Amino acid sequence: MNIGTLPARHARYRGDHLAVVFKDQRLTYRQLNARINRLANAMLAAGIEKGDKVATILPNCLELLDLYWAAAKIGAVVVPSSTLLQAAGLKTLLNKSDCVMVVSAPSFAETLNAVRADVPDVRNDRWILTGNDAPDGFIAYDAFVDGQSDAEPPDAGIDLEDPYNIIYSSGTTGEPKGIVHTHRIRGNYAAIFAGQWRMTPESVVMHAGSIVFNGSFLTLMPWMYTGCTYVLMPGFDAAEVVGVIEREKVTHTILVPSQIVAVMNLPGFDATRLQSLEMLQTVGAPLHLEHKQRLIAALPGRFYELYGLTEGFMTVLDKYDVERKMASVGAPIPFYEMKIVGPDGAELPAGEPGEICGRGPMMTPGYYKRPDLTAETIVDGWLHTGDIGYVDEGGFLYLVDRKKEMIISGGVNVFPRDIEEIAVEHPDISEAAVFGVPDDKWGETPVGAVVLKAGAGADADTIKAWINGRVEAKFQRLSDLIILDDMPRNVAGKTLKREIRATYLGEDA
Repeated sequence: MNIGTLPARHARYRGDHLAVVFKDQRLTYRQLNARINRLANAMLAAGIEKGDKVATILPNCLELLDLYWAAAKIGAVVVPSSTLLQAAGLKTLLNKSDCVMVVSAPSFAETLNAVRADVPDVRNDRWILTGNDAPDGFIAYDAFVDGQSDAEPPDAGIDLEDPYNIIYSSGTTGEPKGIVHTHRIRGNYAAIFAGQWRMTPESVVMHAGSIVFNGSFLTLMPWMYTGCTYVLMPGFDAAEVVGVIEREKVTHTILVPSQIVAVMNLPGFDATRLQSLEMLQTVGAPLHLEHKQRLIAALPGRFYELYGLTEGFMTVLDKYDVERKMASVGAPIPFYEMKIVGPDGAELPAGEPGEICGRGPMMTPGYYKRPDLTAETIVDGWLHTGDIGYVDEGGFLYLVDRKKEMIISGGVNVFPRDIEEIAVEHPDISEAAVFGVPDDKWGETPVGAVVLKAGAGADADTIKAWINGRVEAKFQRLSDLIILDDMPRNVAGKTLKREIRATYLGEDA
């Protein structure tokens, strides 16, 4: 058994149930499974074999959903890639991942043409572009699947330890790495998170972010496991999110912190339009306490927070633990263990910050073709996250900051998140990011970047003085503050502090 068996199961036993909503298209499980099978059989006809890597460079669309499940049926390995990649990054990714097929959108044809001569493993008949027409040198997706059988493809002999996808890390802290997930790992995503989120076959899941981001699999897999309804949005629009939740009676959704803030900052925000929600989860970065409190006041009994890494360690703050553990990011999910360790690797007692380490059944077997990085990150079966946190006496985890984002000023550790939590309490500030810059006297000093709320009139010097008057220690005081129109983000919605810092210093990111 493997995750590729799920679409056929639902097509047989609940074939008329609404499976997917995308724009004006509404597909039952019977219709969805037929689409998946036509693509799976087309891929087999094109010579794609078990273990072959297939890259996608696609926005949210039905074809991307089809490919996720078609690959699962035939044993191909999906390499989902961001549409924000430039030619150089794309060439590196395609070659490092050993891709033999590329499925993309027509808008990406020029970028693909710029790299295809340097990607020898992808044959000329395996450059596929969505739609019913394609420029010279590409195959139109509609023609690729046209005439293919909608019957189940032959049994591929998939083992649970066979790879299902390679997710390349977002690169917020360095060079992206290919993180491997097997059928067993994604099956655990399906079953474990369906239970964590209290999802049922009658649930309605909405996803507004890019589904190439690993966080999307937190509901993508439980959706197919339970056989409920999945509402896929083309992209994030705060007003449209509210409208879709209200119209489709959405029960479960995941939004990154910046998206939650954008929804709450809508003119005339009305939480009664979101009453169908049973879960509103944040993932990707901590939701600052100020925003968390506001959200919970507007929508009580619905908020979940997940802290986790694509490499496979997670904690969850359950909606029934929020009130008593507001500042934490929850506890390890079932079958997981966690410990906080010091520089010498020894486990630290409750209340003492150190590196967060964990292990459990959704951990990656390693980075693709990088045993050196795997050995650095997974030590004696424990995943070393590179994040700093501590646990309370009850074992709940509290994040301090990323180890790589920590600022050392005058020999003292300065954690940007401590300053950011204060900054977002300012009535004019919507978002804040703090990073370190070189300083001749102190080694490093913190600099703040903020996005103001619409109509706010505060200037940078006033805001800096306000923050510096409220931090707990002198070494936390900002040496400078800049006001941005918006934060630079990756496809997952994470704020790219390294880009802000590089722009500030006049360097390349």
